[in-house]
Amino acid sequence: MSVKLKLFAYLRETLGIKGEEIEIEEGTKVSQLWSLFKDKIPANKNFRILFAVNGEYVEEERELKEGDEVAFIPPVSGG
Repeated sequence: MSVKLKLFAYLRETLGIKGEEIEIEEGTKVSQLWSLFKDKIPANKNFRILFAVNGEYVEEERELKEGDEVAFIPPVSGG
C-alpha cells in the first residue's frame, strides 16, 4: 500500500527529502516507518519527533492506512 511522507526542517535538510510516496506493507505503524529513516540522521538519533497522520498528531503506534499522509516533525528551537 502507499502513503505520502512529508518531512520538515532539519529532517528535510538532512535526508534530502521534502516529500514522497512510499510503498509499505499493510499494518505498518508510524514507528516502523520512522525506523526506516532515523538511522540516517547523524548524531541525533534519539531526539523526540512528533508524528502526524492526515494533519492530526498521533502516537507512534498508530497503524497506517492506504493513502495516509504521514509527517515527521522535528523539535523546534528558538531563542
